[in-house]
Amino acid sequence: MDFSIITENFGIYMEGLWNTAQLVSLSLFMGLLMAIPLAILVTSKNLLINGPIRAYVYFFRGTPLLVQIFLIYYGMGQFKAVQTSIFWFFFKEAYFCALFAFTLNTAAYTTEIIRGAIETTPHGEIEAAKATGMSRFLMLRRIVLPSAFRRALPTYSNEIIFMLHGSSLASVITIVDITGAARIVNSRFYSPYEAFLTAAVIYMCITFLIVWSIKQLEIRWFAHLRPQE
Repeated sequence: MDFSIITENFGIYMEGLWNTAQLVSLSLFMGLLMAIPLAILVTSKNLLINGPIRAYVYFFRGTPLLVQIFLIYYGMGQFKAVQTSIFWFFFKEAYFCALFAFTLNTAAYTTEIIRGAIETTPHGEIEAAKATGMSRFLMLRRIVLPSAFRRALPTYSNEIIFMLHGSSLASVITIVDITGAARIVNSRFYSPYEAFLTAAVIYMCITFLIVWSIKQLEIRWFAHLRPQE
């Protein structure tokens, strides 16, 4: 293994790491902001409310992320209405297309995660909130959502990791992320082992950091469930 290839191109990997961190963190943040109200609305028994949301979730969970990226990056440009609109400034940029696809994808998965957590809220907690005279909004804010977030955290941590790994697809539309950096190094030196093993190590380090951070959050959020000494 030629370590000089890695050291000489370390700057490219750092650029890729920065782009990956931006894409993943922004898409997760915006996806979570979208998912919370969607998860609340999808629990409604009104088909006109929950129907479109379920269709959105089903589409983005049922199709590959790569196809979604291609539909946005290559597909939106074929519509004259898009080309002549103010949104073309964004859709002509690969970075925004990847961010848009990642956000919609993770929002769909997160909506389903939070919906399941909301629907499994213990009935006693709901009855206790109603007994104190809480409004539906106040009950959601103080009882249902905090309780749902705690139960959803282990599953959502998997979604964070899946999003990190899925972000490697950004390289197929010319974005220099971690995988894109490895492809550049490989094309220059024809050393796939060194190029992609370095990318794999970087992904593993980030994944370890995410798992450790979620574990610390779980320890804090579930402190009340640990036996008291």
